[in-house]
Parts: sequence; C-alpha cells; structure tokens
Amino acid sequence: MLPSSRSHFVLAPVLAALWAINGLAAWEQSPQQSQQKDAKPVSTRGKQTFASTCANCHGLDGRGGERAPNIADSQKVQQLSDAQISHIIQNGIPGTGMPAFHSLARPDVQTVVTYLRSLQGTKVTLNLPGDPNRGEAVFFGKAGCSGCHMVAGRGGFIASDLSGYARSHAVEQIRSAIASPTPGNDRQARMVTATTRGGEKYVGRIRNEDNFSLQLQTLDGTFYFVDKSDLEGLSSSQTLMPSDYGSSLSSDELNDVVSYLMRVANVKPGEAVAHTEEFEDP
Repeated sequence: MLPSSRSHFVLAPVLAALWAINGLAAWEQSPQQSQQKDAKPVSTRGKQTFASTCANCHGLDGRGGERAPNIADSQKVQQLSDAQISHIIQNGIPGTGMPAFHSLARPDVQTVVTYLRSLQGTKVTLNLPGDPNRGEAVFFGKAGCSGCHMVAGRGGFIASDLSGYARSHAVEQIRSAIASPTPGNDRQARMVTATTRGGEKYVGRIRNEDNFSLQLQTLDGTFYFVDKSDLEGLSSSQTLMPSDYGSSLSSDELNDVVSYLMRVANVKPGEAVAHTEEFEDP
C-alpha cells in the first residue's frame, strides 16, 4: 500500500536526516579507508621509490655503476646526516650528474633516506661502556682534556670541538684515539714556544705559517702574529694530544670518558650510529 500524503510528509524529513548522517559518515570514513588502502610500509615505499628514481644510476643495491658512484659503501655518504641526504635528493648537486627530484614529496624523500641507510648496512648498535657522569669529571679534571678541547660550549679552543665526535665514530675508535693517538709529525700538531728578539715568549699552536710570519694560537684562544725576522728562536715541545692516556687513565676511566662523549653527542644506549673505518685524533 502506498503511504498517504500525510505519511509521506512525516517520513521525508526523517529519511533526509538519515541520508545526511549516512552521507557524512561515509565522507568521514572514505579518506581514512582510502589512506589505509594506499598505505604501504615505509621500507616498501622507500625501496620502490629508490628503484624508480635512484637505481637507474646507482644500482638497485646502491653500489653504483658506470653512471653514478657507490652510495651504499661510501664513507662520505654514510657520514652525511639524514637532512643532508634529503637536501641532495631534492636539490641535486650542481655541476654533477646528480639531478634534483623536486617532484618527490618530503615523506617519499624520507623513505628513500631510510631505505638507503638499510642498504649501507654500516650501522652498529652501541651501548654506553661506562659512566658518563664520571667521564665528565675525568674530562674536565684528571685527564685535562678540556684544556684543549671544547665540548658543548665548555673547554679550550686550541684543539677540535668534540661535541659531535661520538656521532660519527665507533666506541673502539674513540677509545683508541684517546689511549693510542697517532703521533703528529708536523709542527702544527705540536705546541711550540716562539721567543722574540725582544724577549717575549708565546706558547701555542701554529695555525698558519708562510716564509715571513707565523700565526700562533695560545691555549686561551688568543691569536698572535709573529714576524720571522723578529724571532730569536722557535722550539717544539710535546704533541697536543698526550700519548700516555693509555697508562695514566684506567680502563674504566677511558670507558667513562667515551660514555661522556657519547652522551654529549646525544648517542643513546642501543642507538645505531654511523661506523667509520678511518678516524682522526680527537
């Protein structure tokens, strides 16, 4: 039986309301359902994007070919931050064969970087070998490292800043660089004493030198320019990096200092960091 006109007018608003509610629910759910349908694991998306944009030159395994270099085993690439690699992917490298991929969305670039890290396979899991609090005390106290090195804005100026050193060096590398440093053969790796004809003495590190002058930096960070014609004598003393930490510091103290440098570099226990095969003295 057909509804009467009165029934029709009564039901119409109800049906309209139900249609609106169902339509709104469908509209709210459809983007999410579509997203779930299209969503892929980051590793899969990164692999697919890498294969379609990078593998033609760098190879599916990232180890290069005739058209592009090996980016999986390259230490230089491994030491780049994720942000630096993302910048290269998006903007290319002018003057080289590396093009800019402006069409890639930022999430896609990030998945490529993540996939490249998995291809590199050079990350090792680190644990703090000692106590960073005790290491800080040794660094600024007994070992006297802060007399030359700066860490997180504290310390000396005459040697390298170690704030991020542990971010790109393995535990064994850091410990070896402290306990068994490579001896410096040139004068710039040593402390020198410059004595002028007027009797003034400057003790520091040679920063620049030419046929006519020297530029010295003292432990407090001050620079001095000395004309060689005014020099009475120039003598080298010990290397900047002490060679006796292997005996003057205990094994536990070395581990504590390593742990302190890891903490300063924000390397947390269990976190993977780039492992470099070669390293310089800290």
